[in-house]
Amino acid sequence: MARKQHITIFTTASLPWMTGTAVNPLFRAAYLAKAGNWEVTLVVPWLSKGDQLLVYPNKMKFGSPAEQEGYVRRWLEERIGPLPRFNINFYPAKFSKDKRSILPVGDITETISDEKADIAVLEEPEHLTWYHHGRRWKTKFRKVIGVVHTNYLEYVKRERNGYLQAFLLKYINSWVTDIYCHKVIRLSAATQEVPRSVICNVHGVNPKFLEIGKLKHRQISQGDQSFFKGAYYIGKMVWSKGYTELLQLLQKHQKELSGLKMELYGSGEDSDEVKASAERLNLDVRVYPGRDHADSIFHDYKVFINPSTTDVVCTTTAEALAMGKIVICANHPSNEFFKSFPNCHMYSTEKEFVRLTMTALAEEPVPLSEEMRHELSWEAATERFVRVADIAPATPTKPHPSSSQRFMYINPDEMKKNMEEASAFVHNTISGFEAARCVFGAIPNSLQPDEQQRKELGYQGL
Repeated sequence: MARKQHITIFTTASLPWMTGTAVNPLFRAAYLAKAGNWEVTLVVPWLSKGDQLLVYPNKMKFGSPAEQEGYVRRWLEERIGPLPRFNINFYPAKFSKDKRSILPVGDITETISDEKADIAVLEEPEHLTWYHHGRRWKTKFRKVIGVVHTNYLEYVKRERNGYLQAFLLKYINSWVTDIYCHKVIRLSAATQEVPRSVICNVHGVNPKFLEIGKLKHRQISQGDQSFFKGAYYIGKMVWSKGYTELLQLLQKHQKELSGLKMELYGSGEDSDEVKASAERLNLDVRVYPGRDHADSIFHDYKVFINPSTTDVVCTTTAEALAMGKIVICANHPSNEFFKSFPNCHMYSTEKEFVRLTMTALAEEPVPLSEEMRHELSWEAATERFVRVADIAPATPTKPHPSSSQRFMYINPDEMKKNMEEASAFVHNTISGFEAARCVFGAIPNSLQPDEQQRKELGYQGL
């Protein structure tokens, strides 16, 4: 009996940080394991306590990887029920304050033995490989699949000298994904185009949101009023997460939107400024701290307004649709996946935004069909992932041309491979010099884990 292939999913964040790259790879690992065709390992960053306090909410901290793993598994079990069998490993990492991101420390390919190095899934491949120094991913693993989560260029453009930074970052991202990934999945066309990439939304929603949607559907079919509240928005409270666009739209069209009542939910660095801007409006717009989107306080809202264009595929939009709500969003590549849903109304102009918003508040949502509900599920997302990643068993490779043939014919694939290996050698050389790493934004002294991290992770002889 042939052994199962092993899939290792590497990601850039872990619960309790409620960010997309912590949550979605966790669901992906669970649902791939549920499918039963592979052995699955999820590899997440381990932060020492000082960094944990900077990243995790409510000053949560863990004394060991085992303690954090227990928290992650309990969180997941509360959402999907009994857990399938999969492993959770940790790699050493540090938090970069200026990037507001977790970056790997050392060669994280070492967290997986060579015997299990079949398929690697790099969630945010550019992020994981910017400063990678060590074993080449394509050498260690038979197949490396990247999943692009973040529209880095859009975020960078909003910073000082942003367009210059974005220009440089665009080429660096293309370079590292090309030399380290066999294939890249872009969640939407809102992401940067990189070599060997395809566009496919391989994310689903937490099953809880689908259950809420089914409950609302039953209430509607029984003739009960199921949506008592008006409009809302939920998202991390930083200007770049849609709050700039939303408050500008509300401010410019206060007269046409008179009577609109809307609540904004979020926590973040710009909370005070967002609240002050909302208070200056002549509309009933109230601001509250962030909550879990599955909280019962959101069940009775009818309209979710999300003008953000920095997301790749907005998780909260998918969640709102799953709960049976009407969604008002921009006609933008990041929302392409939602176009086929009858409750998703897209605007291209400010005038359309006003018309669609007022119409949505006056009408009832269309109940989701079983097919549409399935499209939003993690089961469907996993099916799409397996298909586009093409993670079938290895096939025999073609024999190399004979020595006599080589005099007459230069294999272009072999030439390309040699050039790629040379490029990877250059990247590995540059990333091995501390001064060069720091110039390009790496965390100082991150070539190897420090003594504290070695001890916490149980490393010996590294």
